[in-house]
Amino acid sequence: MARGSSPKVLLGIVTRPNGLRGAVVAGVHPSMLDCLSKGLPVELSPKAAPPFVATLTSAAPIRGGARLTFDSVRDRNASEALVGAELRVERSALRGLGTDEYLEEDLLGLDVVADDGTPLGRVAEVIATGATEAEVQRAVSDPAMQQVQVRQLDVRNNDAIQSLFGELPRLDVLVNCAGIATAIKTVGRDRETKAVKGYPMAEFEKVIAINLVGTFDAIRIAATAMSQTEPLEDGERGAIVNIASVAAFDGQIGQNAYSASKGGVVGMTLPVARDLAAVGVRVNTVAPGLIDTPIYGQGDQSEAFKAQLQKGVLFPQKLGKPEQLASMVLECITNSYMNAETIRVDGGIRMPPK
Repeated sequence: MARGSSPKVLLGIVTRPNGLRGAVVAGVHPSMLDCLSKGLPVELSPKAAPPFVATLTSAAPIRGGARLTFDSVRDRNASEALVGAELRVERSALRGLGTDEYLEEDLLGLDVVADDGTPLGRVAEVIATGATEAEVQRAVSDPAMQQVQVRQLDVRNNDAIQSLFGELPRLDVLVNCAGIATAIKTVGRDRETKAVKGYPMAEFEKVIAINLVGTFDAIRIAATAMSQTEPLEDGERGAIVNIASVAAFDGQIGQNAYSASKGGVVGMTLPVARDLAAVGVRVNTVAPGLIDTPIYGQGDQSEAFKAQLQKGVLFPQKLGKPEQLASMVLECITNSYMNAETIRVDGGIRMPPK
């Protein structure tokens, strides 16, 4: 299937009504928010009715996607009828794609082959996992990053972690920042049947496995390697920095697994630091708040969303910059008297329930 073969592009799916005047919340990726301009014709495909075209009258970022209103959807009954509906727009309404950028629909159904030509199957689903390999490669192509080597691995794979650390002639620093997040209530309702259902344990276990178990696995393997190296003059053999989150302290509705995983990282910081003191390895944790990264998207809609978020920050009342978070991580690495601490980098924010 060639790029551009689909006349309409799937923007997202309506997940729930919002308010009494016909607004809906749709699962729309932040990078697509710029496409949702007032007056945009959107094709909606409800499950229990024929598809129809409605004119978008407003679009604003909201937790879980975007809050949308349409000219022909004016009350709660109409918005509830749209739950599960697909939202599609003409491809010509989208911004141009850059190098190594593809729409999800362009990838579905494509044949996948290994480097040696062995068929592996077809693309059945596209899952957002953070920075893409192409984005990482562009970042490390900077002349200042020429010494950076990139490896891709799953922190749930013990053998992969062992293999990576085993390739290194010496390991001095580990920054644990692999993680995922979900937003699922402990008890909720099925979107289609409205039946009461509990949190799916498989999702909970996946978040814990990556964010908490994967973090500890990397710590123990890295610390073992560090303990066998020659110490510096002050006896230090290495430094470990874990990335937690303010969700460890101020978990919001639906952040059960995420808060539990990050709370676990915070909770093990002191005992692990006490364990590793005997081998000269320091352990600290940084808990970031709202950091301005590409996850919020770009454009006017994204800026409006971020402006709303930053109102909860004490001072300075703005989202944090990646370099501000990075500077604290660097401080934890280079300050040889910093150990067994969890430091919030959040501008003083205390997250509300939702």
